[in-house]
Amino acid sequence: MRGARQFTRNTLTQWELTDRFDDVALVVSELVTNALRHALPADTPRDPQDASVRLHLMRWSSRLVCAVRDPSHASPEARKTEEDCAAESGRGLFLVESFSDTWGWHPLAGSLHGKVVWALFQLRVAD
Repeated sequence: MRGARQFTRNTLTQWELTDRFDDVALVVSELVTNALRHALPADTPRDPQDASVRLHLMRWSSRLVCAVRDPSHASPEARKTEEDCAAESGRGLFLVESFSDTWGWHPLAGSLHGKVVWALFQLRVAD
C-alpha cells in the first residue's frame, strides 16, 4: 500500500496536482486494498498467467483517472449507505463513490483475465 501512495504522490507532484493528493490517495488506497483483499486473497491458489494488481494513473486536461487492474472476474459492489456506516471495513467503494466524481469497472478484453476498477476526478481547467 505504501508503494501505491508514494507512486500517487510522485505522479501528482509531477503533474502539479498536489492539491488533489488527499482525495486521490484515499481512493487509490481503497481501490488497491479492495483488489488485494478480494481479488488476491492470501489463501487462494494463483495461476501464474494471471496478472497481479496494477495501479494506473492517467491525466487529461480536465480529468484524472485512477485505475486498478486485478485478476478477479467478480464485479465490485458498493454497500448501500444504510448498511453499517460505523463499520471499520467494507466501506471502500462507498468512500470511492464519495471522494471521486464517478467510478466504474469493466472486464479485461481478449486473453487478459480480470477487470479494471476505475475512479474519475474532474480537474479545474486553468483560465
